[in-house]
Amino acid sequence: MSSRTSASGNRTGVVGLLRHVAVDVRPLRLPAFRRLWVGNAVSYIGIQVTAVAVPVQMYEITRSSLWVGLLGLAGLLPLVGFAVWGGAVADIVDRRRLYLTSSLFTWLVTVCLVVQALLRLDNPFILLTLVALQAVGFAISSPTRTAIVPRLVPAEWVPAANTLNFTASSFGSVAGPLLAGVVLSAGGGFTAAYALDAVLFTVVLWAAVRLPALPPEASAPDSADPTGNDSKHRAGWASIAAGLRFITGTPVVWLSFAVDILAMLLAMPRALFPEVAESSFGGEQAVGWLYSAIAVGSVLGGLMSGWIGRVRRQGVALVAAVLAWGAAVALAGLAPSLWLAVLLLAVAGFADLVSAVYRQTILQLHAPDRMRGRMQGVFVAVVAGGPRLGDLRAGATAALAGPTVAWVGGGVACVIAVVALTAAFPSLLRYDGRPSPEGRPE
Repeated sequence: MSSRTSASGNRTGVVGLLRHVAVDVRPLRLPAFRRLWVGNAVSYIGIQVTAVAVPVQMYEITRSSLWVGLLGLAGLLPLVGFAVWGGAVADIVDRRRLYLTSSLFTWLVTVCLVVQALLRLDNPFILLTLVALQAVGFAISSPTRTAIVPRLVPAEWVPAANTLNFTASSFGSVAGPLLAGVVLSAGGGFTAAYALDAVLFTVVLWAAVRLPALPPEASAPDSADPTGNDSKHRAGWASIAAGLRFITGTPVVWLSFAVDILAMLLAMPRALFPEVAESSFGGEQAVGWLYSAIAVGSVLGGLMSGWIGRVRRQGVALVAAVLAWGAAVALAGLAPSLWLAVLLLAVAGFADLVSAVYRQTILQLHAPDRMRGRMQGVFVAVVAGGPRLGDLRAGATAALAGPTVAWVGGGVACVIAVVALTAAFPSLLRYDGRPSPEGRPE
């Protein structure tokens, strides 16, 4: 074989490997999805700046990790209620209009954060209130945005679209905390941090305005609407109850929720970051690295995600990813240096990206369009509510037993609980990636 032929073969092999591993960007060919993705990617950087600034401001005011943990509770209560209700509304109204309205509300709350910082009110109850209001806006806009995705891309591209969205959010979770650390440590203060979020969030408003109209689709009857026309019923308890019955009647769906709740409730250490950064790793610059570390791993997972859509035993892959998350978090809590802690948290983030893509895809492909808003509402309540409960657990445990016990013990408990759950209910382990017809259980 000539050297030229050998070199050509090597290049072909490398290209083939890259195509197999690299992130699938085909959904970005579609203009509507591309604008939605850009809006999410840009705005999430600012959102994460605020996500760091608020707990740091709370700790500066109160000097207590318990108060930082209460931020999670303040966000959880409205999040759960409004996510489920907002998802039901998204099934009966134009999703573009609902997404725009809820995003505008969220932006206005961010402006209020700017004002309280500018006036130096330094009141923990004001912070708790604004966090709760932000949770209301997020609880409505997030399930609406996610329910839009299957209307914009073909079904076979849904896993790739989800991976792109999670990767963009993860990149924001890297850039945002690092940027927050720079802004806070360089003297920009909380006012500058919140103002940056407000400016970047305007890209979401642009993306929402440019979406096509997305009215409800007429569909076959279900228990919530015997006529099959969801646009004629209200987003009341009957509609929500129908969505919950769908979840409880689909073992793969509720088990995917359950493992995520366990992972976030037991092993989310972020409420401990301000205290650990100050006591062990040098202060505000370190807190930025800790808050961004999980997302660093998620970004790397997204960039190397070409294989995710080709895995058939997706249930096994999901469970393995959650176990890897818990183990990596536990080890990070024992790390003697900042850089080792960041590395281990990045491993946890890689695993979290994999589990998130599979959980989202399971739900989107099992639910028919007429129920996707409700399903995504429950999904948001679980995905965003779980970490907030985890914040409360971590903060309360740290107040009683110290941050190391709260951090390491949570990761270990996650591994034990997920093993026990999947042993008792093996349906998720048998899931092979095939959606049921019309989203119904097989």
